[in-house]
Amino acid sequence: MELFPEPFRIKTVEPIKMISREEREAELKKAGYNLFLIDAEKIFVDLLTDSGTSAMSDKQWASIMVGDESYAGCRNFKNLEKTIRDIFGFKHLIPTHQGRAAENILFSLMVKPGDYVPNNTHFDTTRANVEANGGVAMDLVVDEAKDLTSQFPFKGNMDIKKLENFIREVGPDKIPLGMITITNNSIGGQPVSLDNIRQTAAVYRKYGILFFIDACRYAENSYFIKTREPGYENAKPIDIAREIFSMADGCTMSAKKDALVNIGGFLALNSDQLFEQFKQKLILVEGFPTYGGLAGRDLEAISTGLYEGLDEDYLKYRIAHTRYLADRLEEEGVPYVKPSGGHGIYVDAKAFLPHIPQEQFPGQALVAALYLEGGIRSVEIGSVMFAKYEANGKIIPPALELVRLAIPRRVYTLSHLDYVASVFGKVRQNMEQIKGLKFTYAPKALRHFTARFKPVEE
Repeated sequence: MELFPEPFRIKTVEPIKMISREEREAELKKAGYNLFLIDAEKIFVDLLTDSGTSAMSDKQWASIMVGDESYAGCRNFKNLEKTIRDIFGFKHLIPTHQGRAAENILFSLMVKPGDYVPNNTHFDTTRANVEANGGVAMDLVVDEAKDLTSQFPFKGNMDIKKLENFIREVGPDKIPLGMITITNNSIGGQPVSLDNIRQTAAVYRKYGILFFIDACRYAENSYFIKTREPGYENAKPIDIAREIFSMADGCTMSAKKDALVNIGGFLALNSDQLFEQFKQKLILVEGFPTYGGLAGRDLEAISTGLYEGLDEDYLKYRIAHTRYLADRLEEEGVPYVKPSGGHGIYVDAKAFLPHIPQEQFPGQALVAALYLEGGIRSVEIGSVMFAKYEANGKIIPPALELVRLAIPRRVYTLSHLDYVASVFGKVRQNMEQIKGLKFTYAPKALRHFTARFKPVEE
């Protein structure tokens, strides 16, 4: 494949260290085979998440030095508000310490028991916040998403027919808001087409349902539209983004993704009435409306990063960087969700470890094996994260059993990605020796963060 060189130079480096295999085995057991519970200094290549793990630019670090830490009315809030209006077009801004805080404010005030929230696919904290308020998070992604080898260019799309049928079935009065997630994280970081967003917005508008976008990776989604959707090949990513959000009533965003910062998020919207309600909840749980859960310097870094994340040269590099890992994994015979997504590669754990049944968490078993073999940290997106259970305790597994290799932005070189692929090759040689896992501890909500496991006995 054609490579696009990094559109930046590296000026600061952070040492990383590989501990011995014996030490890694001990760390795995101590952490209950959950990589979230292993200290970062014991990790060699960290692909757990792309959230908050980006390298900030010189301009972002310079932005931090002009932080106005006034309690009320800081200039950095005004700058971020101007940026939000320029890119997203929304009238009101609610700053939060990260995306899930924005989701908490949104759903705690809009969702009541018995309500439904449709989406293409909810990710973990979105789903948890809907369910914590008694709502039902309904996923209505297109069927192409379930075919992991299909080259369909917009697997993140909402199934418009399913959406309309669902609204008619439960009634629009039971749906306080509808969503769409761009890119669609849970099914491989797959993009959503602009035409699909337009059709989704039209359906919500037809039934009088407010439309909110989960915008975590909106810049990557905009670039996919530019490169995959006919008619947009000459459009700038920022103009595509403006068109996307012009169709919505609001959005939530974890700025820790496409705004290239290490902390921060926001809720943005047009409704004056809802803004007043959200603002009062913000004061209660986060902070004053002009700083929310952030310092002034963080607000300024987000404002700078939102524009950097839309830079076309950066996005060309970003998507090519991810595709490079996909091509290397292909050479090693590793099955993954195709075509490659934006922020990471999603390995098909069921196909990679066919001898491990879903009730024994093949995704989590693969996560553990990658760490043991090469000090790589990744995350399971499958039965640990999303499975449901019948009243008798029988597992209802999700359709997909994936391991996500989320690539931090502007952090790892191609040599690191070559190393990751080589570790997969070594794991694949001995994959039949990998055992399934079972819970020794599992909280009710968001269990993947703190659950503990042990190997299933032969």
